[in-house]
Amino acid sequence: MVDKLRTGRQGEKLARRFLKRQGYRILCKNYTCPIGEIDLIALTERTIAFVEVKTRRGTEHADPEDAVTPAQQRNIHKVARHWLSQRRADAYAWRFDVVSVTLQEGDKPVIRHTPDAFRPPQGGRHG
Repeated sequence: MVDKLRTGRQGEKLARRFLKRQGYRILCKNYTCPIGEIDLIALTERTIAFVEVKTRRGTEHADPEDAVTPAQQRNIHKVARHWLSQRRADAYAWRFDVVSVTLQEGDKPVIRHTPDAFRPPQGGRHG
C-alpha cells in the first residue's frame, strides 16, 4: 500500500510539472471535500481543468487513463461542482482532463495528457 501511495504521489508531481510546462497554472492539488477528491485543478487561459492523474509502474497493465471508470467520472463531476460552488468561477469554462503517467524502470516516465477526456453525466453543465 505504501508503494502504491508513493507511486501516486510521484505521478501527481510529474503531472504538475508537465502541466506547468504546458502553460497551466495549478490552482489546487489534492482538493478534498465531503464528496471526494480531485488530484489537480489547473487553469489554462480561461478554462479550469479538473485533472485526474493515473500512474502505473511498467506497461503490463492497461493504459492508466482507462482506469477512470464511469463511477469515478460521476464522482469527479460532483466534486468539481462542489469546488465551483465554493468560488465565484462563473466566468470560466471548465472541463475534465486525464494525465496518465507510466513509470518504467530505467526509462524516462511517459506522460500523456488528454484534455476534455470525458463529459459530465447527462444534465451536467460543462464549460
